[in-house]
Amino acid sequence: MKLTKTLLATTALTVAAAGANAESHVEMADSMTIVSWGGAYQESQLKAYVEPYMEQNPGVSVTWDESSPEAVAKLRAMDEAGNITWDLVDVTAADAMRLCDEGLAMEVDHDEILAEAPDGTPATEDFGDMIVSDCFVPQIAYSITNAYRTDVDEWEGRTPEDICALFDTENFPGNRTLERRPINNMEWALMCDGVAFEDIYDVLETEEGQQQALDKLDTIKDQTIWWTSAAESIQTLADAEAVIGSSYNGRFFSAIVEQDQPLEMLWDAQVYDIDGWIIPEGLSDEKLARVEHFLKFATDTQRLADQAKYISYGPARASSVPLVSTHAELGIEMAPHMPTNPDNSDNAFVQNYEWWADYRDDIDAKFQAWLAR
Repeated sequence: MKLTKTLLATTALTVAAAGANAESHVEMADSMTIVSWGGAYQESQLKAYVEPYMEQNPGVSVTWDESSPEAVAKLRAMDEAGNITWDLVDVTAADAMRLCDEGLAMEVDHDEILAEAPDGTPATEDFGDMIVSDCFVPQIAYSITNAYRTDVDEWEGRTPEDICALFDTENFPGNRTLERRPINNMEWALMCDGVAFEDIYDVLETEEGQQQALDKLDTIKDQTIWWTSAAESIQTLADAEAVIGSSYNGRFFSAIVEQDQPLEMLWDAQVYDIDGWIIPEGLSDEKLARVEHFLKFATDTQRLADQAKYISYGPARASSVPLVSTHAELGIEMAPHMPTNPDNSDNAFVQNYEWWADYRDDIDAKFQAWLAR
């Protein structure tokens, strides 16, 4: 797939660091409300570009809202009430597409509002295929993957080798922990029920295919602890309430490398996705000026490379990747921990975010009804 090639290519390019953002001639607001995901990812954003930005702009204050998992629903409600209280929102690619289609996210001229690469390459070329919507400003490539505890006596020395260990309760007994939404779970269920990678979304588009996925998930439903925030999944595994389960690869990196939890990554069938920013439609001129000023800084080549010093997500700009080196505090090389590293991506799966943008609401409703049964 073209995106797969783009993601893998972003692990091996090199360029010099980006410069500071341009001055704005519009009066700018002195505060921003930024919406993100909390946890290790939000901390990486804070360290890599929010704190440096505030140091360069000492009169600016930032308020965090950790509502990205509910961003679509909350922006719909704000729009209906005529009261948009967010200035910049971190969302997945599929959610950006939905918000753009509904007119809740602002269309942007990427080459106008984003910094060029250090060698003058326009932003649209530097981000390339990562720009999947006119409203979307990419930040990182990440994956939803799985990890397992390394100290489960009942496994008698057996080690999960592929994604279907999730459904193999005979060889790998114990509770699972999976996200309380259909994305990724439905794909994994079909993979482990014999559907080929290339046929997943054609099958999932049918009523029969959706039921096939739910029937497969039924086999582990009673042994699954469902999470709504990534912190829950990590804590559930750390507390040994579950023995295998899913989360963001960066969360697992933090648990394994930084916290020394007895966990091991299961990279098989990791699902690639892209995360980035949208600007809510309807901001005042002063708010918009501040947001655009910040975005130009926060998504330049150096800043996106800096973020990868704190979390194992691949920067979305091609020119940023070669600047990624070691963890800012631990001194370990970060490249081996990236989802896009060839050693980790042998059987990777690229999420079809366009498909999910079209079908998400309907399948969400079906999935939640299934959970409630």
